[in-house]
Amino acid sequence: MTTPDTFTAQMAIARSTGRWRLYVVIYGELVFEWPEYVFDGATVPTVQDRSRALDALGYTPVDGTVWDWTEDHVPGDDPAGPVYLIASARVREVAS
Repeated sequence: MTTPDTFTAQMAIARSTGRWRLYVVIYGELVFEWPEYVFDGATVPTVQDRSRALDALGYTPVDGTVWDWTEDHVPGDDPAGPVYLIASARVREVAS
């Protein structure tokens, strides 16, 4: 759950490029593009890689947070279809 001073960062593999992308979900503001970081390659980014990406975007994980993984089926809800993994974590903006 987010609070007014926290956001949700999500990471998933882009189906079009096969590269992992991390983005910070920002609701309630006029935002045309959410802050996003695209990783090189198809290897799952490590926790340290994710922290560096968040830092580059101006965010940091909330103390004690862990990355939660969810799976979805592509396309739709076909249980025989490929699995699509989505990671999420609570983050906050780094004070400037």
